[in-house]
Amino acid sequence: MQPFSIPVQITLQDGRHRQGRTASSASERKRKIHNDGDPPDVKKLPSSAGEDRAMLLGFTMMGFSVLMFFLLGITILKPFMLSTQREESNCTIIHTHITDDWMDCGFPCGVDRRGQGKYPCLQVLVNLTHSGQKALLRYNKEAVQINSKCFHTPKCHRERNDLLSRALDIKEFFDHKNGTPFSCFYIPASQSKDVILIKKYDQMVIFHCLFWPSLTLLGGALIVGMVRLTQHLSLLCEKYSAALRHEAGGQVPHMGQHPFKLWSAGRSKGRAEKS
Repeated sequence: MQPFSIPVQITLQDGRHRQGRTASSASERKRKIHNDGDPPDVKKLPSSAGEDRAMLLGFTMMGFSVLMFFLLGITILKPFMLSTQREESNCTIIHTHITDDWMDCGFPCGVDRRGQGKYPCLQVLVNLTHSGQKALLRYNKEAVQINSKCFHTPKCHRERNDLLSRALDIKEFFDHKNGTPFSCFYIPASQSKDVILIKKYDQMVIFHCLFWPSLTLLGGALIVGMVRLTQHLSLLCEKYSAALRHEAGGQVPHMGQHPFKLWSAGRSKGRAEKS
C-alpha cells in the first residue's frame, strides 16, 4: 500500500487546490458583482419618429398661438381697449333727409381731382328708447371721425347720380323702419349725441380673439407635456427592467457553485475508494 499512498495524496491535494482556485475565482466574480451591484444608469432613451413629430407639432402650435396673440393684440385688442366703450340700446327713426348742400370729399377723387368731389349728406335723426334723447345716427365710429354731420361718407367718384341714388336707397330703407326699434350704440357717460349703428368690435369678437389663441396654446402645451410624460415613464420602465436583469444575472454565478462542489466532492471520494 505504500507505493500507492503518494499518488493518492497528490491527487487529493491537486483536487483541493483546483477546488480552492475555483472557489476563489467564484468569490472574485461575486465580489465584482457586489462592487458593481448598481444597475447601469439609463440616462436617456432614443426618441421615436412619432414623438419627434408630436413635439414639433406642439411647439408649432404654441409658436402660432403667440403670433396670433401678437397680431390680434395689435389690430383688434389694442384699438378696442383705447376706444370709448359704448353700450347697446334701441333706437327709433324720427326723421331722415338729404341736405341741399353737398359735402366736399376729404380724400382723392381721381388722379388729378384731389378734394374736388362732392357727395350728398344724409342725416338720420333717431330717438334713444331708454332715455328719450334725440341724436343723429352715424354708420360707425369712422363716419363720426370723418364727418359727424352725415350718416356716412361714401367713396368719392365723379358720378354724382350714383352717389345720390345710393343716398336715396339708404333713406328709403330707414323710412320703412319708421317706428320700428333697432339696435344702436351710444356712450353712456357722455352728454354728446353720438349714436352709431354698427360697432366694429363687440364682446363676441374680443372673446374669439382671446379664446382661439389660448386654446391653441393650451393644446400645444398639452401635446408637449404628454410626450414628455411618456418619455419619462419609458425611462423609468427601462431602469426598472435593467435592475431586474442585473439582479438575475448576479445570482447565476452563486447558484452555479453547487454543481461544481458536488462534482468535485464525488470525484475526490471516488479516487479515495479506489486507492
